[in-house]
Amino acid sequence: MDFLKAVQALREGKVVAHATETCYGLAVDIFSHDAVLRLYDMKKMDLDKPVSILCTSLDEAKKYGEFSEKALSLAEKYWPGPLTIVVSRKAALPVWINPGVSTIGIRVSSNEITRELVEGFGGPITTTSANIHGLPQAYSVDEFAELKPDFILDSGRIPPISPSTIVEVIGDSLKIIRQGDLKIG
Repeated sequence: MDFLKAVQALREGKVVAHATETCYGLAVDIFSHDAVLRLYDMKKMDLDKPVSILCTSLDEAKKYGEFSEKALSLAEKYWPGPLTIVVSRKAALPVWINPGVSTIGIRVSSNEITRELVEGFGGPITTTSANIHGLPQAYSVDEFAELKPDFILDSGRIPPISPSTIVEVIGDSLKIIRQGDLKIG
């Protein structure tokens, strides 16, 4: 079964491509330094460009980020869904995830395949679009085939949707980093 092979690939430190509720993404085990470096190399992305993580739930997300009351209310209202919440990072995150950055973007996906992948893996994984950094998002496997991820969970062509909305929430301060289809009032 492809799903089990994808989980095994993550456990082996490999890069897995999969559909999300917004576009195809690339996932690696956040605790594998080699896998994270390989992901950056694959995307031709500078190491100072932050990546976000996918968690199975708000409870798991709270292990890796500091959620203020405002951040908690957004997570409770919009998760699972296409909202990435940037919060202050906790020491539980490996130092090689966004080194030198005091925050971490966290999302709980509403895409069934993505949720099963994170749950099957049993811990957080990276979430970043399956493309060379700076190029358009991919909505089918042939649009990112040149990246050559180690494993592809092929969901066929998915509908083109804007990337997730990204908000930074530190204390009571909310800043929209990227506006997706999800509008935060």
